[in-house]
Amino acid sequence: MMWKIRTTKTGSGNIAVQVVENSSHTVNIIKHIGSAKNEEELEDLKKLGSEYIEKHNLDSGFIPLFNDKKSSLISIDNLSVKESHHTFAYEFLSHIYNINGFDNINDSILRDLAIMRILEPVSKEESIRLLKEYFNVKYSHGDLHRGLKRILEKKDKIENVAVEYAKKTLNFDFSLVFYDVTNLYFESFKSDDFRQPGFNKDGKSMQPQVAIGLVVNQDGYPIAIDMFEGKKYEGHTFLLVILGLKEKYNIKTLTVVADAGMLSYKNMEELNNEGISFIVGARLFQVDRDLLKEIVNKLNMKEGKYIESDTKYGALICDYSRKRASKDKSDREKQIKKANYHIENPTKHKRPRFVLKLDKENFELNTELIEFDKLKEGIKGYYTNLNNISPQLIISRYHDLWHVEKAFRITKGDLQARPIFHRKEDMIKTHILIVFVALCISKLLELKTGLSIKVIKKNIFPIVDVVLIDKLTKREFIKRQEFPDSDVFSKIKELYT
Repeated sequence: MMWKIRTTKTGSGNIAVQVVENSSHTVNIIKHIGSAKNEEELEDLKKLGSEYIEKHNLDSGFIPLFNDKKSSLISIDNLSVKESHHTFAYEFLSHIYNINGFDNINDSILRDLAIMRILEPVSKEESIRLLKEYFNVKYSHGDLHRGLKRILEKKDKIENVAVEYAKKTLNFDFSLVFYDVTNLYFESFKSDDFRQPGFNKDGKSMQPQVAIGLVVNQDGYPIAIDMFEGKKYEGHTFLLVILGLKEKYNIKTLTVVADAGMLSYKNMEELNNEGISFIVGARLFQVDRDLLKEIVNKLNMKEGKYIESDTKYGALICDYSRKRASKDKSDREKQIKKANYHIENPTKHKRPRFVLKLDKENFELNTELIEFDKLKEGIKGYYTNLNNISPQLIISRYHDLWHVEKAFRITKGDLQARPIFHRKEDMIKTHILIVFVALCISKLLELKTGLSIKVIKKNIFPIVDVVLIDKLTKREFIKRQEFPDSDVFSKIKELYT
């Protein structure tokens, strides 16, 4: 049976174009192509009908681009681009958000702000605008502000989700955690009870800041986060976070690894009393001088050798590294150079390390401190209350602190957690929680794919969904850009499917 195009007038006076089949003096309508109001539309519809017949008869000439059950056939000439969205990036990160378990919190604002924190870290207001532009996800300003107020109330739930994921997927059991502190500053010089000037690792000590304490597991996956006023000494955050963690999760066996900034006799004594094991960096300038000389003599600048000594903090384990010694010497020579310049050109600025003040106007090199610095050159110390553990394993665990340091680099770099533009304490804490969720997603992706969040973002964001509209029928179609054929994208697709 041959198909052909038929035109007929409709009740409204337009001309209908149909594909029909003649059978036994009966006309069967195969497909209604559309109704034309003028000659131009009529010609377009006839062309579309011809393409439909050609597809049926020759199985060529018309490519079905769209998965549309009503009709997969359209005239290319009638198509125009209406808009495009980066929907794949949104779908992919939402999928990872769900894998992480955060969908159980049932908070779309938290999800979408965390996704924007990964893709394009901007202000919350700008995030709302970009969510609409990039993904056609719409929130009003009222939705945003109501949602932000809810997030802080869900801090425990957010951390619980992270812990549950680590337990189920990363074999986490709290037996070993890593803790460190960083500071996030504000683009302001106005401080308050929470935002306060203090020591800042970014050289922003004059600007108000907050202190952030982060706990990660051995893989660097975030477990808990806490926020403190800016001038709080990092060692004072240590007990608050670790003891709070122990109580919250009723932990029986816990070992915490932290750097020398957490070290104090009170902290070590309290951890011992609570039955918590620790490995922390030692500040060798606090070590008894005679004991340090004894350690230096026993090590004798030999690598791979370990000296253990009993102290009031616990066991002190020391080793020697030629690479560390070279760096220590280089750093000392730079400091001596700065000290000599300061002695010759006194200023009101902070004195370099090796400058000794004699009176208001006179300074000299602190030769005693220089000699002590030479004494401990190349030596690193570690305190622990763990028994029957080899020194090599203690030191290896301490070196795993790079995981939390890397987490902070991701937080400050890829997620741009700083500077903070919020003023109210609750909003500042909400901002940090959103960054925490984004960090969990980023770390999950890194662990699953071996790719950095920077590489993943670079690959998923350019995939666009183009919205096409048929000018004749006004129907809309969506065509997704083809995925690139690459090793990187194959890992992304594997995680997505």
